[in-house]
Amino acid sequence: MIIILKQEKINTIMKKVLAAGGIVINQDKELLMIFRRLLWDLPKGHLDKGETLEGCAIHEVQEETGLKNLQLKGFVGKTEHIYYERKFREEAIKETHWFEMLGDKNEQLIPLEKESIERAEWVPKSKLKKYLFNTFENVEEIIKKSSIYN
Repeated sequence: MIIILKQEKINTIMKKVLAAGGIVINQDKELLMIFRRLLWDLPKGHLDKGETLEGCAIHEVQEETGLKNLQLKGFVGKTEHIYYERKFREEAIKETHWFEMLGDKNEQLIPLEKESIERAEWVPKSKLKKYLFNTFENVEEIIKKSSIYN
């Protein structure tokens, strides 16, 4: 038997975890991507108590990539996905709020190994399609809403 639940019902059954991340574009119009667990992704993370979504997005980009000089440009959108949350020992909905930022290509990228991030790279728009072929669908969708595609 297949059961179809409405979004409102899913939201009442599952815990929601707030997160924020960055769509970081440099002065040469290249996109910052990270390689983690065999997929290309964007830097993001859970919202800490007392932290704003904007503050969380900046903090996570800095922590996961080593970039320090970031300029927040604006809100791009949000995505949701279901994942296993160890803290709850069950599946949860992660609602990630995405912010576009300007980053400095001349800063050294330092991937956060303890978060399983193997690489951080600036990707030119001409090569972006190849990277998006190996990412999550919702990451591809949010990138396409950013200025790198406009």
